[in-house]
Amino acid sequence: MINGITLAHGSGGKRTSQLIENIFLPAFRNDKLDQLHDGALLDIPANQIVFTTDSYVVQPVFFPGGDIGKLAVTGTLNDLAMCGAKPYYLSCSFIIEEGFLQSDLKRIVESMKKEADMNSVQIVTGDTKVIERQTGANIFINTSGIGISMAKKSIHPGRIQKGDRILLSGDIGRHGMAIMAKREGLEFSSPLMSDCCSLVPMIESLLCLGIEVHCLRDLTRGGLATALVELAETSKMELRILENEIYVSEAVDSACEILGFDPLYVANEGRFVAFIPKDQENSALQAMRLFSEGREARMIGEVVDRSERPSAILKNSFGTERYLYRMVGDQLPRIC
Repeated sequence: MINGITLAHGSGGKRTSQLIENIFLPAFRNDKLDQLHDGALLDIPANQIVFTTDSYVVQPVFFPGGDIGKLAVTGTLNDLAMCGAKPYYLSCSFIIEEGFLQSDLKRIVESMKKEADMNSVQIVTGDTKVIERQTGANIFINTSGIGISMAKKSIHPGRIQKGDRILLSGDIGRHGMAIMAKREGLEFSSPLMSDCCSLVPMIESLLCLGIEVHCLRDLTRGGLATALVELAETSKMELRILENEIYVSEAVDSACEILGFDPLYVANEGRFVAFIPKDQENSALQAMRLFSEGREARMIGEVVDRSERPSAILKNSFGTERYLYRMVGDQLPRIC
């Protein structure tokens, strides 16, 4: 068997069928995918449907704490979770460079299967294309997801209210710095591991407990700071953030200092902020801390009031305040 991906694997002929039969079908097999139709006929309970899509181009495709396959599944699951939705179905499409190793593709697909199974989600349809060889090391994945809302009321920036507490689910900056350290061949006494993980169980727990979640946002490209600025502007609210409450691990802090990055703007793939009423802060934090991904959850700020100049203001331990801003340009290219 030819190990490298060839252009023939994307031709729609025999080689394409071999990829489907030898790699994709064995990993993702279910009654809907087995129909091998142009789309999937889905059984969805009558309720509010949430739909999302995203593409993943991370380099390197294997990194400490995960790989592009795990990232593609958890990233789309997390987007659904941020809308308060329980995921049911995923699609996945692969764009593979000629020369990419089939053994690496199989490893990526198995990683996707593992994450899908852990979250009781089926991958029910997909597509594969092969592009001309450049380095032989590139693969790009698009995943789309369908879920059903678990929330009694919609979760979105427009529901952010004066007095809401802003909860951060854990430490920040690990994904971006893990990718960068891998690229640069840097090693630290405390290994840098991506925080890539599914946030669905934690969000489901909050909603099942009856926590009135007003808004959720995962902290991917642009990091915590960009997410807070976007939410302030969308909700037309002023946010007050306490810098001392934002946890940055020693390894991430060291890597950022060496490489000249601000951890507030470094990407995460397993962290989110939640806006909830003040009287539910402790209950929400207790629930989040029951999960390994939420052990470092803490309250980092509050919603001050509606403003004609909505902003996110960061206050340090000396009482000095500064405005956060949207990240300009790309601090770390191809981190997701």
